Amino acid sequence: MKIIVDAMGGDNAPQAPVMGAIQANKEDGVEIILVGRGEDILKTLAANGISDLPSGVEIAHASEVVEMCDDPATAFRKKKDSSLTVGLTLLKEGAGDAFISAGSTGALLSAATLVTKRIKGIRRAALAPVVPTGNGGAVLIDCGANAECPPEYLLQFAYMGSYYAEKVLGREKPKVGLLNIGAEPSKGTDLQTTVYPMLEAASDAGRINFVGNVEAREAVQGAVDVIVSDGYSGNIFLKTMEGTGLYLAREIKAMFKKNLMTKLAALLVSGGLKEFKRKMDSSEVGGTALLGISKPVIKAHGSSDAKAIRSAITKTKEYIASNIIQDITENIDLMRLDTPAAAEKE
Repeated sequence: MKIIVDAMGGDNAPQAPVMGAIQANKEDGVEIILVGRGEDILKTLAANGISDLPSGVEIAHASEVVEMCDDPATAFRKKKDSSLTVGLTLLKEGAGDAFISAGSTGALLSAATLVTKRIKGIRRAALAPVVPTGNGGAVLIDCGANAECPPEYLLQFAYMGSYYAEKVLGREKPKVGLLNIGAEPSKGTDLQTTVYPMLEAASDAGRINFVGNVEAREAVQGAVDVIVSDGYSGNIFLKTMEGTGLYLAREIKAMFKKNLMTKLAALLVSGGLKEFKRKMDSSEVGGTALLGISKPVIKAHGSSDAKAIRSAITKTKEYIASNIIQDITENIDLMRLDTPAAAEKE
């Protein structure tokens, strides 16, 4: 596989994306295209003791950078020689198998939609991270790409999330839940009450395994494999989980540092503490797939370090191998409200 990496995207660029990509190349033999200001990339390599480009690593020069302060809807057009625009163009032209960026989420979504295009029939691409839950993780879709959603968006999110859970997480007949404030079908806003029967109909037809509404508490405990949400609610859910994880980690650390006895106790449970920290560590997840885009595009966290970029490349390899894009393309008529296939059950 050849992965295109935005070397200028993220809070820790170019150090993090460059060295994370170099690590993936060294350990897994992944071919890498580093896109960005060539002189900055070479300086980063030199600062880390690398005088020559490793075999399988190349640089695609891009003189401009999309900054976090730029208008996400237009930045990639105004900066045609940015690492974001150049990288996605390379992906579109087939120079690589996937594109990874830790830069602006809005700019990446806009650029991916207009440069590499959505899968024909998909109304909106969605961010679909795997969040830590009691059943080993669940796909949260959407988590912020689409703050306001009509019912058809959520219907398509349910299908795409289900394919992802099955092909990447290895879940057989993944349970799909609609994030809501109660389990009853009548709960929620007009969006939830309208989309509920649509998801139920798709489940009755055997296309997805919809198990009904799921409250945030049950979702975290592992009640479902796919959590379907509008981007506004999904982002609040995700950020609450992240904040809770950081809070618990800090409180547990303080508790075990109180005195000699608690420090000894910490030694006895150190293995469990490390595993808990790993589950809550966003750098272990690495990246989030933009589902619905016609080619693999992965959004890494803006604060990603080299480890996180390395993890994102691993997730990208899994995403490419899963053939999810093909699954979505082949079943698109089932996911649209304006096709005979979608209304087949009526």
